[in-house]
Amino acid sequence: MDRPLTLITGGTRGIGAATALRLADDGHDLVLGYVRDDAAAEECRLAVEDAGARCVVVKADVSAPAGVDALFAQAARHGRLTGVVNNAGATLHVGPLAETPVDVIARTVELNLTGALYVARAAVRALATTHGGKGGVLVNVSSGAATLGSPGEYVQYAAAKAGVDAMTIGLAQEVADAGVRVVGVAPGMVRTRIHEDAGDPDRLHRVSTGIPLGRPGEPAEIADAIAWLMSDAASYVTGSTLRVAGGR
Repeated sequence: MDRPLTLITGGTRGIGAATALRLADDGHDLVLGYVRDDAAAEECRLAVEDAGARCVVVKADVSAPAGVDALFAQAARHGRLTGVVNNAGATLHVGPLAETPVDVIARTVELNLTGALYVARAAVRALATTHGGKGGVLVNVSSGAATLGSPGEYVQYAAAKAGVDAMTIGLAQEVADAGVRVVGVAPGMVRTRIHEDAGDPDRLHRVSTGIPLGRPGEPAEIADAIAWLMSDAASYVTGSTLRVAGGR
C-alpha cells in the first residue's frame, strides 16, 4: 500500500518535530517546512529517517505566498499529499498590546493568521477532489490563547489564533464534499522554545502554576492529538478544534 505523505509547516522544532516523529512511527513519509535553524532541520530529518520514513526538509517562509508555493511544489515532487499540518507560528513578543511595536503586531498576524490562510488554501488545492487530489486531512494548530485572550502578554497572537479557529470551522464546511477533513488542535503551555524565542525564557515556569494539571505539556502529547485527528479513528471529525491544554 502507498504510504501517506504529510507536509508539516514549522516541522523541524517543537510541536512540529514531535509530530513528524509520531507520524513517521505511524507510517507517514514527511515533507517538513522551516524558515530558520538549519541545524535543527537536519537533526529532525535524520531522526525521521531513523524512524523508517522518507523525509525532505524545505526552507520556506509561509507568511509569503511565494514561500508557500515553493513548499507545496517541492512536496509535489515527492508524491501526492494526503495530509497537511498547518503548524508554523510564533508569539514573537511578550507584553501589553499598547507597548507592542506596530511592526511586531503586523508580523504576528502575518505569520500566525495570514500565513495559516495561505497554507490552508494551498492544502485544499493539493488535497481536494475538486482540484485533482484524492482527499485528506488538514490540521490547523491553534492555541489555547485563542479563547483566553492572553492579556498583558500577547493579545495580538491570541487574536490571530482565534482567526485560525474560525477558519477551521468555515473551511471544514466548505470542503467537506471534496474529501477533505479540516480540524484543529489548540495546545496550552507546552515545553518548546516559543517563549525563549519571544524573549521570555522563564514564562513557562512562571505560568505553570495556573494549569489545573499542574505542569506544562510536552510536544509529544500534542503530536499524539494531531496523529489521532489525522487517522481513520477520527474519520467523522471535521470543523472541530481539540483543546490540549491541561485543563486551562
